[in-house]
Amino acid sequence: MNRGVMTLPQLNIYRHDRGTRALVTLAGEIDPITAPQVRTALERCLYDGITTIDVDLTTVGCCDSSGLRVFLDASRHAAEAQASLRLHHPSPQTARLLADTGSDRVLL
Repeated sequence: MNRGVMTLPQLNIYRHDRGTRALVTLAGEIDPITAPQVRTALERCLYDGITTIDVDLTTVGCCDSSGLRVFLDASRHAAEAQASLRLHHPSPQTARLLADTGSDRVLL
């Protein structure tokens, strides 16, 4: 299917497990197009029995409300599974989004 000059936002997801702990490093943009990939990666951690999920946002340029929703849902699912999810090193823009929505108390 030819999409012409429209380029899809790029998001790379890396996961490194150490026992029941996973470090998920996201690189790129989190928006409505890439958020489902993030959701799948985080849900897979819980499915695999991971109890501590650390999400490194150092190389995430932009995260919008769709990404925030994914992180909040994943955090809730983790809590239901007696697991935890924490975000680390958000960009100033993402940190502001978390603070403005009160999500920082849950996610950071």
